[in-house]
Amino acid sequence: MKRVLIIDDEPLARMVVLEYLQAFTEQIEVMQECGDGFEGIKAIIQHQPDLIFLDVQMPKINGFEMLELVEQPPQVIFTTAFDEYAIKAFETHAVDYLLKPFSRERFNKAIEKYLAQAGSKPSPKPTEALLEAAAQSPAQHERIVVKTGTKVKIIPVHDIEYLAADDDYVSIFTPEGSFLKNKTMNFFEQTLDPRHFARVHRSYIVSISQITRIDPYEKDAHLAILKSGARIPVSKAGYVKLKQVLGI
Repeated sequence: MKRVLIIDDEPLARMVVLEYLQAFTEQIEVMQECGDGFEGIKAIIQHQPDLIFLDVQMPKINGFEMLELVEQPPQVIFTTAFDEYAIKAFETHAVDYLLKPFSRERFNKAIEKYLAQAGSKPSPKPTEALLEAAAQSPAQHERIVVKTGTKVKIIPVHDIEYLAADDDYVSIFTPEGSFLKNKTMNFFEQTLDPRHFARVHRSYIVSISQITRIDPYEKDAHLAILKSGARIPVSKAGYVKLKQVLGI
């Protein structure tokens, strides 16, 4: 018996999935319905489901942001309407995706596909590539969601002062303090708007608006002095990039 969660902020959408699942009661047990991503995270930790039906466009945190915060995400069937970047991610890396409104026949095909894969024992963890591909969507560029203990923190991109490599994580520095995100510097270099952020060093990305001055420092190197007083090393290549962004 496969354990399933339904995560969608629309009660009617959850009801439709629940109704369609009645045809699969011998194979699937619905553990819980969740109305937002916060509930979804708690339910995943509690029930350890094999599969979730997940909407992307939800209030508070969206479906992709929710998946990023789960250490071992289950397999996913998306039930949503979303943009081209997400569709590419769904097609390549998700079990399936159902564009609303979807028919019972289309739903049954998704379930049959999942059950066939479950029989061959696939990895239960959605690949990192799904989130990497989805992150290329402009809709994902306005904020960063991090987990601090049991709490979820939403960081608007315009609040970021700089980012620093921190072993397998990236530290995100804001006026409220620093927060760890399990991503790479290359990920943030590709997803943050290059008009507003620059990779000035192998280990640092800086918000252009936070720079007050750039001082020489040792041979072919500089320091970017930020409004907060932080002193960020700027490599030779980073200095060239900064001059291009600043138009100097």
